[in-house]
Amino acid sequence: MSYAKKTQASRGVAAFILVLFLSAFLLFQVQPVIARQILPWYGGSSSVWITCMLFFQIGLVVGYGYAHLLVSILKKHRKLQVVIHFVLIAIAIIGLPIIPASEMKPMAAGTSPVMDILKLLGKTVGLPYIILSATAPLLQSWFSKLYPGRSPFRLYAVSNAGSLLALVSYPFLFEVYYPVSLQAAIWSSGFVVFALLLSITACLFTKNARRNSQEQPTAQYIPQTPRKPPWSHRLRWIGFSTCGSILLISITNQLCEDVAVIPFLWVIPLALYLSTFIIAFDHSRWYSRKLMIGATIVSVCLMIIQMNGHYSHTGNWPIPLQIVILCQTLFCTCLVCHGEIVRLKPPSKFLTEFYLLISIGGALGGIFVNLVAPFVFDGYRELHLGLLLFAFLVTLQLLPILTGFFGLNKSPAHRMIGIAASAAWIIAVTGLVLGLKKNITLSQAQVIASSRGFFGVLKVSEKQIPGSEKFRSLYHGKTIHGLQFASAERKVIPTAYFHPESGVGTALNILTRDESAQKESLNVGVLGLGIGTLAAYARPHDRFRFYEISPEVIALANSHFTFLKDCRGEVAVVSGDGRISLEGERQSGSSGRFDLLVIDAFSGHAPPIHLLTREAFELYFDQISEDGILALNVSNAEIDFSDPIRNQAILADKRAFQVIHEPRGGFPSIWILVTTNDSFQRALEQSGRITPWSRSEPKKIFWTDDFNSLLQALR
Repeated sequence: MSYAKKTQASRGVAAFILVLFLSAFLLFQVQPVIARQILPWYGGSSSVWITCMLFFQIGLVVGYGYAHLLVSILKKHRKLQVVIHFVLIAIAIIGLPIIPASEMKPMAAGTSPVMDILKLLGKTVGLPYIILSATAPLLQSWFSKLYPGRSPFRLYAVSNAGSLLALVSYPFLFEVYYPVSLQAAIWSSGFVVFALLLSITACLFTKNARRNSQEQPTAQYIPQTPRKPPWSHRLRWIGFSTCGSILLISITNQLCEDVAVIPFLWVIPLALYLSTFIIAFDHSRWYSRKLMIGATIVSVCLMIIQMNGHYSHTGNWPIPLQIVILCQTLFCTCLVCHGEIVRLKPPSKFLTEFYLLISIGGALGGIFVNLVAPFVFDGYRELHLGLLLFAFLVTLQLLPILTGFFGLNKSPAHRMIGIAASAAWIIAVTGLVLGLKKNITLSQAQVIASSRGFFGVLKVSEKQIPGSEKFRSLYHGKTIHGLQFASAERKVIPTAYFHPESGVGTALNILTRDESAQKESLNVGVLGLGIGTLAAYARPHDRFRFYEISPEVIALANSHFTFLKDCRGEVAVVSGDGRISLEGERQSGSSGRFDLLVIDAFSGHAPPIHLLTREAFELYFDQISEDGILALNVSNAEIDFSDPIRNQAILADKRAFQVIHEPRGGFPSIWILVTTNDSFQRALEQSGRITPWSRSEPKKIFWTDDFNSLLQALR
């Protein structure tokens, strides 16, 4: 081949690489961009991210299916392939930018919003996402026809590298420095640039329709004889892909629920998952079956020991170590899954079908975890099933090797090796089953009720204090939503974050007992029900109104706790997102009615940041009386909410006070009280409960609905 032809070919290859990289970047960048926009509409729960992941897995199947049909049906009509694809791109560009219309915002409701989220995403980013999803298999098909001497499978690694960069850059760059509306505009502009670059590869593909490449197969890649892959291979492509998807989502849930994670920890599992694709598909030498299966056995063993240690007072490992073990297990298991898929990869003629079946497996895993598991299990059991499926699939892969040691022509030494290897694998699988069984048994100990919904798994435990009495607690992962003593004389005592000496307890005691600030009757609003502990403070003429987004929390608070039933005042529970409910009530003419508005939603693993924006505080201040108090429970080990709250108070010309309560052997709490009530402030100062701020001046953190990032508030 002449130098000019080699240069032209190199430029063509570079064009394909650039388009694939950009399309993959946009493909994964759109996920947090659009999810970030709708997150406040559905309670700010981490389940919104998981539901979005399901949509994008399904969208990937549709995109891969579209590419497969386009290549299969129109394989002899290259120009028609290009025309159809660019017509869809033009339609997608007309619908830009990707900003959900305000009328798509849901009404306040307490039911699972999974289907609503899927419909919204379909209307907003459905077509652009399908086009981007189709790019990888479509361009690899075009590439294999233009350059049959080069491996198209390595382009899949390039594609996943772009996806990985998009994923990692979003929480640390785009979200930190750009408002949500600007993020959508930048992404939309990137999609237009992608379309222009794609036209270059399309021109190469159509202009060389009759050209047979003069390139010789490289030493790294020799085209395979286009033999149709057997159905056993196809089923294993789907099986391993399904397994990897289940492990990705279930280990992410494990991190979020049981490890008390730092924000954005969901990025790490997904980044590791993508990196296994890059490693496995770049070159076969990067995946060593012996090494990775051995490492996986060790990792899974450590993870099960750690999971079981979660239920032991002496066996709970340090959080950083737990994170490392869970992430290591995800990496090892997914690399084995994807490495085994690559070992079974077909000739390039069948690559669109290959990617389609892989995407179907990923979607099946997402559908199982998101839509099936919540109805089948009352806890997170999909991790257990994912590990068992992994063991089954790997066993199928190892069977030919293990049985090969026992052939008629094999020596006694070979047979001994086979016996040892088989015994080791049987021991490993048996240990896995027994360890998972023990974990299920431990997780159910002392649990008298459990419930699973869109917002997570809730458990009611009943424990006996040595030498004292029983008490019940409501848990969401490791986050406690309240506890209540069993005895008649103590069951009315407010506990945990709501202790009489806590910030909210102090505020209520001042409003009801201090002569300078007390009110004959109180109107109290509470965002976040928990078990209804604050209802214990109500007097006969007081009115307490709770707002709770999770129907499961409402059901358990009424069925297994008595704070609401024993309330001496008037109590009402509103189902739905608290902020959306308050906005609806304000629009109906209700404002300035609360003497105390309590925001109790920031102590968990996924704090709803939309409850701390400028727009949210404007709503709160509009809903409290002129001398009312806003109380915020910011008891969170990973995030310091004091700075954005203090800044919002300054903007509203109000004063903020911090009350930290650290009882010995009890539940520490951090409350911030915001008000302009002079008599309340004097009573608060006289109580001696005010805790000085750690900084005399707050950091310049100003959150709005359009721009906010939890990274700014990490401790």
